[in-house]
Amino acid sequence: MEGAGQAAQRARGRAALTLRLRKEQSRIARLVQAGSTKILFPHPRGDACEAVWLNTAGGITGGDDFALDVDLEDAARGVLTTQAAERIYRAVPGPAGRVANTLTLGPGAEAAWLPQETILFDGAALDRTLRIDMAGDARFLGCETLIFGRAAMGESVSELRLRDRIDLRVDGRLAYADRLWIEGDAAAELARAHVAAGARAVATLVLARPGAAAALSALRADLPATAGASALSDDLVTARLVAADGFEMRRVLVPLLARLSGRPLPRPWMI
Repeated sequence: MEGAGQAAQRARGRAALTLRLRKEQSRIARLVQAGSTKILFPHPRGDACEAVWLNTAGGITGGDDFALDVDLEDAARGVLTTQAAERIYRAVPGPAGRVANTLTLGPGAEAAWLPQETILFDGAALDRTLRIDMAGDARFLGCETLIFGRAAMGESVSELRLRDRIDLRVDGRLAYADRLWIEGDAAAELARAHVAAGARAVATLVLARPGAAAALSALRADLPATAGASALSDDLVTARLVAADGFEMRRVLVPLLARLSGRPLPRPWMI
């Protein structure tokens, strides 16, 4: 228990990873990791380097601070995921837990950003950013999923502080900016008919690559009635999905992401 005037111990984690193409295989050129962030590298499958990061603190609460920087050099390929779903626990009054993820894709590089779900518990506080800076001929597939309480456990999120941002720049120009801000009773907000109609799982998908709009018709055909997709340009497609719970969301996402990426999903997704 914290005593008067005693600061609570907070989790910190930093990691930086650079991938470089060598002999037609993407390999680690630089790796730095500190604190509660660790990155694992399963045996390669194909020409991409698969990186699996984990939070050894077991979750995130108020005042925690995590950052991940990934740099894919020219023509490098990387598949990035998490060991398990991230859990955002009840926070004490004060700063929210902070997560800052940055991806840089050089010419011809390809990245699949596929973290497993982020589970928000009642009373959670999270300030998270995802920034992607990519060359015009690079290829990016990203998906972020938020779970607002575990339905199977009867959980409800009636108190939440959430700021979630995604910025994608192509050749230095802002091409996509997504903002989600919920403060207060998340369950009541999600219950609104034109917000989520009571759904507990929300996913955002981004596909950025030359000619991405050509995939729009097939993508829409794979989506349930509770999802929608749009082409913001010839080279950028986005989709938003809502589902009753995490299981139903994953049932849709697993085959969808495998088709869009053109490769098997990382093994942690299959657990």
